[in-house]
Amino acid sequence: MIRVLIFLLLLAAAALGISWVTNHPGDISLTWQGYNIETSVAVAAGIVAVIALALALVFGGLGYLWNMPSRLSERAKRRRTEKGYAALSRGMIAVGAGDAQLARKSATEANRHLEREPLTLLLGAQAAQLSGDRAAAEAAFNKLTAEPATRLLGLRGLHIEAQRRGDQAAALHFAEEAHKLAPLSWSTKAVLDHRAAQGQWDNALAVLDRQISAKLIDKATGERQRAIIETAQAQEKEAEGEWEQALVLARKAVNRAPDLVPANVTMARILARRGELRKAAKVVETAWDRQPHPDLADVYLDLRPGDSNADRLAKARALAKIRPSDPESHVIVARAALAARDFAATREAMAPLIGEDERPTQRMCLIMAELEDRDTGDEGKVREWLARSARAPRDAVWMADRIAASKWAPISPATGRLDAFVWQQPTEQLGAPIEPESWIAHAETSPRLVAPESPAQAPATTASETPAEPEIIPPPKVETVARGNGAAPGQKVIFPMPAAPDDPGAEDETDEAENSSRVGFR
Repeated sequence: MIRVLIFLLLLAAAALGISWVTNHPGDISLTWQGYNIETSVAVAAGIVAVIALALALVFGGLGYLWNMPSRLSERAKRRRTEKGYAALSRGMIAVGAGDAQLARKSATEANRHLEREPLTLLLGAQAAQLSGDRAAAEAAFNKLTAEPATRLLGLRGLHIEAQRRGDQAAALHFAEEAHKLAPLSWSTKAVLDHRAAQGQWDNALAVLDRQISAKLIDKATGERQRAIIETAQAQEKEAEGEWEQALVLARKAVNRAPDLVPANVTMARILARRGELRKAAKVVETAWDRQPHPDLADVYLDLRPGDSNADRLAKARALAKIRPSDPESHVIVARAALAARDFAATREAMAPLIGEDERPTQRMCLIMAELEDRDTGDEGKVREWLARSARAPRDAVWMADRIAASKWAPISPATGRLDAFVWQQPTEQLGAPIEPESWIAHAETSPRLVAPESPAQAPATTASETPAEPEIIPPPKVETVARGNGAAPGQKVIFPMPAAPDDPGAEDETDEAENSSRVGFR
């Protein structure tokens, strides 16, 4: 619109000029080198305008020719830039789609057309990762760390590569360097997990404080992670015999996360060792009301080591009254009654759990098998319950990163992640029998669960490891054992233990493991 107005103004000015010259006629006489030229003012003005236009065209053409090389260079550069960004776009899409070959080709083309473009280095690193070329990926991330604008990006890539090759020291170094530049979520979490995995709880608390102050995590998550660390510290102090410090730390953890079972268990255990049995019982009862748990039941029944089985049964009934409808309450009463040889009480406690509409777990089936063996000595019923236990749902265990453990730990034994263990049932896999040749593919989706004695004994599984061939373990055997003094015969369950095929002492170890794995019902 503005250009149209300017054009109309110029046209009006030209019209006024022509009108003014027409209304003021006159003659112009020019004498030069013996020549005498006479003309009117209008003709002279037209000649001057034509000469000016010709000069403008000449100088414009010369300028165009003069600037043609630079124009051609800019045009070629623009075309290269367009090709580079097009290759960059194709490469990013190929990385997302998992096309390693196209990603590498696009990265090479983008790097050829685009100079000093950080995204080309990123694409090259991702293409190398997709292809499994770790050296090329690290080289690309190292180049990214050379530029201030992309230093954090390069440090994160190097941190991930160090984790993949199992170099925890290098991974911690890169995370700390990134944490110094900016307290990002991934860097603070990585430093926190590394400190926790190394047992440096004080340093882990300092990192957690910075993470909370920077509002990288919400307050509730921060308080729970602090409770996890304080519980781990309390357990260490308890193992060292420093009861006072352990009690202070355990009480802090319980106040921060009242539903944290290990913190309650640790606090109750320490109070019991100090002789404060009523306080210990109160801690367990309060925690039981929130979440019934076998660990709470164990510490509750063991508060006074000298109690008889009848006393333990009375305490189990008192604890069960807090949550009478919970299955765990029935289980602890049944276990205590079985130990006290009160078989009627055991059947009464287990009755709601083994009805027709119920699906008892493996632990419940084994309790019933032991009950039948001790009470009636009926071998058929014992076999029936043992067979049901083989098909029964698994009981809840401590799970972290698809690893099952019998004891809680503050970190994952596989990844070192803080607060990884949760109390849950292992996932049940239903399907047809797996052929040996398809086991490797199946193992990626349903790995075998391992229950280590401690988190340190469970090595992390790396992506480069190849699963071994499946072990074919024969089913357990049930043998009848004669008893003295006219008692009814009992049952003995033998769980065979597989041995390594290349181990020369495998046979001896198998016999020893078989003997140690015999479980007899008294």
